[in-house]
Amino acid sequence: MSKPRPVEYANASPEVRAVFDDIKATRKVAEVNNFWKYLASDPSLLKRTWETQKAVLAPGALDRLVKEMIYLAVSVTNGCSYGIACHTALARKAGMTDAMFNELMAVVGMANQTNRFADGYRLPIDDLFNV
Repeated sequence: MSKPRPVEYANASPEVRAVFDDIKATRKVAEVNNFWKYLASDPSLLKRTWETQKAVLAPGALDRLVKEMIYLAVSVTNGCSYGIACHTALARKAGMTDAMFNELMAVVGMANQTNRFADGYRLPIDDLFNV
């Protein structure tokens, strides 16, 4: 199996161009990033992933900044350098300050540490948390 190659706008099918155009309009960017270009090698995967991400990150009970910061936190925890770079930039665009980033990293680090302790000690869940 060969390594996937990015699909550039100029060489994209009309179906892929439509998704790229929606990404650019929704995110207010001039170009789609590599994540989408590589997914475009499978147009149905590209469309399905974009539609789902667009729906999840749309305004709701949580604002865009909070959602991007959660996405960033999960990317850090998963060790995904691409996700960290992308969602740091998107969170900053949505208003994340340096102080917010630093606090987020402190929470992510603490949560990972204490989660490992809880798992390592095989702690039973307290009755008061079973709601």
